[in-house]
Amino acid sequence: MVISTLADGLTRQIEAVSDTLSETLFEPVIRLGVTGLARSGKTVFITSLIANLMDRGRMPQLVAAADGRIEAAFLQPQPDDTVPRFEFETHLAALTGPDPHWPESTRTISELRLSLRVRPKGLLSGLQGPRTVHLDIVDYPGEWLLDLGLLDKSYAEWSDSMLARIAGRASAQDYLGALGGVDGAASHDEGQAQRLAQSYTDYLQKARIEGFSDCTPGRFLLPGDLAGSPVLTFAPLPALAAAPRGSLYREMQRRFDAYKSQVVKPFFRDHFARIDRQVVLVDALGAIHSGPRAVEDLRLAMADILSAFRPGRTAFLARLLGAKRVEKILFAATKSDHLHHSQHARLTAIMDALLRDARTRADFAGADTQALALASLRATTEDTLTHDGRQIDCVRGRLLDTGKRAAFYPGDLPTDPAQLLSPARKGAASWLEADYEVMNFAPAALILKPGEGPPHIRLDRAAQFLIGDRL
Repeated sequence: MVISTLADGLTRQIEAVSDTLSETLFEPVIRLGVTGLARSGKTVFITSLIANLMDRGRMPQLVAAADGRIEAAFLQPQPDDTVPRFEFETHLAALTGPDPHWPESTRTISELRLSLRVRPKGLLSGLQGPRTVHLDIVDYPGEWLLDLGLLDKSYAEWSDSMLARIAGRASAQDYLGALGGVDGAASHDEGQAQRLAQSYTDYLQKARIEGFSDCTPGRFLLPGDLAGSPVLTFAPLPALAAAPRGSLYREMQRRFDAYKSQVVKPFFRDHFARIDRQVVLVDALGAIHSGPRAVEDLRLAMADILSAFRPGRTAFLARLLGAKRVEKILFAATKSDHLHHSQHARLTAIMDALLRDARTRADFAGADTQALALASLRATTEDTLTHDGRQIDCVRGRLLDTGKRAAFYPGDLPTDPAQLLSPARKGAASWLEADYEVMNFAPAALILKPGEGPPHIRLDRAAQFLIGDRL
């Protein structure tokens, strides 16, 4: 077993060196990971990004497109033959068809390769022909992303932190009540373990609907072919000073460790650790609407997630040896089309403050980071209405549940992010001075001109930050 493991590791290193040499010396590859939490819009982001890179009429902030140096963009088979292809054509048809609707959310990992034929820039540009740059986009569920924070935690640490976080949540009371009659030191009983795991899964489902972010383990929500397996049959238990062999606590601990080694680590090794540019999408407006506790929970969850990144620039020789690091990280607050543009700067400032701790770690390690408010697909138009003698900036769109058009004013975001983050850190139950509403809009019917991708807000700025330096 040891020899087999060493041989497998050596084979992986040789393959990594071969791939990196090919990418570095011939056709460069940008491996872009798109991650985020539930309802953050990963599928729409990828679909709109690809469509707007293929038809670049709405991408003025992408310098290579504005200069006319991108001669062509075309889809190719992705290099990972065992990874499902991202269903770009299906998702684009859903967004731009005669009856536009939001596509299905991400439920498994997928990938797509977009190749760009780019003319070089600089003094020697006239002496060189166009080159091909491959953009490999990797999409994976946000529920899996949350699991990366478990890699550095023991079962006891995870249990203690989760039980402390959920103590005051109404959605967790059934599970906490079930723990009341549980003795972790007693002999393991499979029926009891299954009931606890199911009760905890029920809580996670409710917590996700309520806007909480710390829904780990993520595969409990998207089990796939692991449903019912022991590796998904555990739950957090109160700490024990000494748990005897064969006890419920020891078995839960063993399964937690198996979950990390057999589910989380293979994903990290095979996919996540190979990424060199990263987008973290966040439904910040949804968290704000859910209240201070959801905002603080989001801040803590993002800090846990980003601890799994290996940010920083890697030297040329190290890249040849396969030691990739995340060079750029974009923190994007999505659905900015739900706000009038006069509030976009406030949303960006809130996003920046919300992720300050995690961004500081990445900046210190040398990675280039940026916070941005964007909308991958613009579903609204802006308007100004008069109410009680004053003008209100609002947005108009087609409501998702009824299909009717309506004007919407979500409330004024504060100019100082501390007005949100301070009560969130203190555990306030609600906002004291304002309520923030969220309305769900359906995609608008589109008539696209030749050469234009779907309408968006700042998607071109996001693309410039993420890949502009490589074009």
